[in-house]
Amino acid sequence: MDSADVSSAALPARAQASGQAAVGSPRLTAELEGDFVVFMIGMRVNQPWKISAWLPVFRAMPKMLAELARHPELGLLGGRFAGTTLIQYWRSAEHLQAYAQSRQHQHLPAWRAFNQNTRRAGSAVGIWHETYKVAAGQYETVYVNMPAFGLGQVGRLVPASGRRATAAGRLGQPASE
Repeated sequence: MDSADVSSAALPARAQASGQAAVGSPRLTAELEGDFVVFMIGMRVNQPWKISAWLPVFRAMPKMLAELARHPELGLLGGRFAGTTLIQYWRSAEHLQAYAQSRQHQHLPAWRAFNQNTRRAGSAVGIWHETYKVAAGQYETVYVNMPAFGLGQVGRLVPASGRRATAAGRLGQPASE
């Protein structure tokens, strides 16, 4: 997969409807009310000839994304692929963990299948993830000549002016002299 947005069908409607900046737009920054979580997950094919080991991993993610798009109450705000890495924004760590551990949703069966497959196929495919809890207002973004991207897709795009004109200002820090 190339660097691309998670398909519109796989994103909650509120993420699709957020401010859509266009190339040539003014400097913008993103705002998202409250705390949120950034979750990054990816895979690495270590033995490409073992297709039966890595193809199920590759195919599992679209099913999970489609499910999350149908159920915005599960907490996914949106996401974007960057190669074989998926960067997601979640309402909370509790939402993310509840989805990951739920027997009624796609993730847990896929995770169990991966672990069983790994015992048979060894190190043919690797997966990784990182989770970051972000406190309200403890982030900064800027977008220049960019369409809505990253946090700008799931939050609200606003002009990067006034106190938002600098990285320090967007982080709520005093301007340096």
